[in-house]
Amino acid sequence: MADWGPVLIAVVLFVLLTPGLLFQLPGSSRSIEFANFQTSVISIFIHTLLYFALITMFLIAIGVHIYFD
Repeated sequence: MADWGPVLIAVVLFVLLTPGLLFQLPGSSRSIEFANFQTSVISIFIHTLLYFALITMFLIAIGVHIYFD
């Protein structure tokens, strides 16, 4: 049995937290912009910190495990 929880959570968080795809924090003209398909260095850094915090919380603190037979 393989544990697919970390793989699934990492992929979902990567897609959701890609800067400029769904939202960008901070935006170029406002503090948050939605679906502008642009990015900046500061937004990459902030989204990286959010990704690290969320993946740490889901994988280490909560311990999500998904098994497929």
